[in-house]
Amino acid sequence: MPDIHKSAVIHPSSVIEAGAKIGENVTIGPFCTVSGQATIGANTILKSHVVIEGIIDIGESNIIFPFAVLGGVNQDLKYAGEPTRVTIGHRNSIREGVTIQRGTIQGTGVTVVGNDNLFMVNAHIGHDCIVGDRCVFANSATVAGHVTIGDYVIIGGLSAVHQFCVIGPHVMVGGCSGVVQDVPPFVIAQGNHATPYGVNIEGLKRRGFSKPQIQTIRQAYKALYRQGNSLNDAKEEITGLANEEPALTPFVDFFAASTRGIIRGGN
Repeated sequence: MPDIHKSAVIHPSSVIEAGAKIGENVTIGPFCTVSGQATIGANTILKSHVVIEGIIDIGESNIIFPFAVLGGVNQDLKYAGEPTRVTIGHRNSIREGVTIQRGTIQGTGVTVVGNDNLFMVNAHIGHDCIVGDRCVFANSATVAGHVTIGDYVIIGGLSAVHQFCVIGPHVMVGGCSGVVQDVPPFVIAQGNHATPYGVNIEGLKRRGFSKPQIQTIRQAYKALYRQGNSLNDAKEEITGLANEEPALTPFVDFFAASTRGIIRGGN
């Protein structure tokens, strides 16, 4: 039998498999299916027609809209049914038709989604991805396998991110873009293939960055894209700036994590 908290409300048309753990004040609407290996945290709402598959841990106070499929079999041809999983944090809004797929043993074995994210209609998160906190994935934004997304990232509608890319925190990717290389923190990227178009200044202002911090971030952007530096020289200059301004630490972390090379051709 499933372990269902007495305060949970479950529509009789939904199927909750034996072994599932349903937390306090969870609401599961009509025609949902929940895997026997799923854990759903307190106050989470499944509106209707939601499919929860495989080994998946969903945190508290999420709202999941119709026809979302979470924890589904990944689209890696090497996958042979291994017990990989999905972990989703708290307070995410997961809109209609969103897919978040389980990891692979060739990757980390887990797809991880943080807290307070908005996944709009038909967004897709591939296997072994890591998504940070407070991100926005607009309609039909698609992220392939093994992608790492920092905090406060916005992916525009109909945009696609190539597998193994790293997108730093506070990045904005414009709509209909194709991202095939890593995107440094704080950058606006746009186009197919995506190129940098300056610093995401408005986003930084909304998140409380001070004028001196933004000015230093702009200085780092210039070192990377506008001064004719080699990548190694830009890294050295930005690392020096980060020693004086901790707001640039995400640049240093990004350079350490980047494997596909970074988007170039700055404006």
